[in-house]
Amino acid sequence: MSTLSRPKHIGRNISRIRELRDMKQEALAQALGTSQQTVSAIENSETIDDTKLAEIAKALGVSAEAIKNYSDESILNVISSHDNSTINAINIQPTFNPLDKVVELYEEKEKLYERLIQAEKDKIEYLEKLFKK
Repeated sequence: MSTLSRPKHIGRNISRIRELRDMKQEALAQALGTSQQTVSAIENSETIDDTKLAEIAKALGVSAEAIKNYSDESILNVISSHDNSTINAINIQPTFNPLDKVVELYEEKEKLYERLIQAEKDKIEYLEKLFKK
């Protein structure tokens, strides 16, 4: 087995970054002013000239170096390096008591039902008056 490393497949890196950005080939093609077939051909290419790579990087919102140095392992390392405290810091704790809000909504619903019942009673009363005349 050879100890020499294979050159990075730039097209595959572009494809992975595009997918991580939740971008379709058509969207990237439109940003580059080209066709989806051209983007597909680029993603199947092992090498890309620096000028085209810079255009693609700009369309993807990353640097050309990020595309050249991309690896799935590095992404997994970044994700796994975030500990639970960072994730928990994102959780927002309400500044109100949720049970109070539930009670408030229930009371509001009761008032609306009472108004609806009163409106129906008024309608029935009005129709009875019309019927008696």
